[in-house]
Amino acid sequence: MDMGNQHPNISRLQEIQKEVKSIEPQVVGFSGLSGDKNYKKLERMLMRQLFEIDSVDTEGKGDVQQARKRAAQETERLLKELEQNANHPHRLEIQNIFQEAQALVRQKIVPFYSGGNCVEEEFEEGIQDIILRLTHVKTGGKVSLRKARYRTLTKICAVQEIIEDCVKRQPSLPLSEDTHPSVAKINCVMCEVNKARGTLIALLMDVANNETCKHLSCVLSGMIADLDALDVCGRTEIRNYRREVVEDINKLLRYLDLEEEADSTHAFDLGQNQSILKIEKVLKRMREIKNELLQAQSPPELYLSAKTELQALIGQLDEVSPERNPCIREARRRAVIAVQTLVTHVDLKEALQRRECSVREELPSHGAIWAVLGHLSEILGEVLLFDGNRTDKNYMRLEELLTKQLLALDAVDPQGEEQCKAARKQAVKLAQNILSFLDLKSDEWEY
Repeated sequence: MDMGNQHPNISRLQEIQKEVKSIEPQVVGFSGLSGDKNYKKLERMLMRQLFEIDSVDTEGKGDVQQARKRAAQETERLLKELEQNANHPHRLEIQNIFQEAQALVRQKIVPFYSGGNCVEEEFEEGIQDIILRLTHVKTGGKVSLRKARYRTLTKICAVQEIIEDCVKRQPSLPLSEDTHPSVAKINCVMCEVNKARGTLIALLMDVANNETCKHLSCVLSGMIADLDALDVCGRTEIRNYRREVVEDINKLLRYLDLEEEADSTHAFDLGQNQSILKIEKVLKRMREIKNELLQAQSPPELYLSAKTELQALIGQLDEVSPERNPCIREARRRAVIAVQTLVTHVDLKEALQRRECSVREELPSHGAIWAVLGHLSEILGEVLLFDGNRTDKNYMRLEELLTKQLLALDAVDPQGEEQCKAARKQAVKLAQNILSFLDLKSDEWEY
């Protein structure tokens, strides 16, 4: 196009489109809710651009009309995406779980920092359950959902860490005030630090009414300045005591930076995380071994080498650092289960093969259990190959087959024979484990 002859209104529309394009990354990465200030800010910016587009006079020219239509469609698309991000069902699920965590903090933690006796075990169990449920929220690879889940998990895990660190501490002050005049000041600051922990937890969980992160940061920095100004007269034990309190304050200051972490880094994008890459490498090799075993003409020849390598893969997974990230921990847990299930498949095949080679009389109940184990072996091979969700017909078929085997085991009468009871119990556990693995493979979880 000859830019010198371009209609000035088309040039204006192109400028508006550039401005809209510059807003797009903020919209795509928006992880909040429709009531947030940033949502309203982005909405106003886009609406302003729409008004600008509407104000452009087409003068009845077709090319200007088309340009205005394209600009309006692009802006409306971003407005719709912004609304969808804020109201996505999984975003609302994250918010509902976070509200449960807020209620738990109000009930169990706020009273503790207001003079309560101790943090109840109920809180620890409740917060752990909340973290686990958050790791299971599906994001579908959507940046806004990944960021929202990461932000929420980071806050709740920070609260968990602060509480655990506090609970581990000795209830009495480390040094007597008779030791040195500076100790009284350090003790006083330490008491203020403990109060600041409660304030920090309230801020992280959005239950603080009259406090801000900026003010708390100034208060904590002031404490460090006061401690630095103390004269400890070369006393090593007092200097060490002061250093420990300063370290505690610095820990709290680092928690205050969590709010900006998801924006300033790509920590929420676990696809490039080194721990996740190690897990994926192990899973890739596990799948190769699985295919070799299931497609081999004479699989028994591979059993020993396969099991040895699979055990080594489990060792590699044990060495993967979860980096205090529940999603990485969950990814590692699932990978371990997948590898262990393949080991179980090999063990079961070996046991069935040994039984075929041995000729001996057995009780009918034992024969019935072995028959079920043979069926479970075939079903487990199918489950290992299954790659779908819970709406698939194949999932329902496998689930039904496993249920039938459980019913068959229930029908086995051990006739008081202890060995038979133990064998049936192990077979039931195996069937239940296969069913659990099928559920795990089909729940569409992703980090």
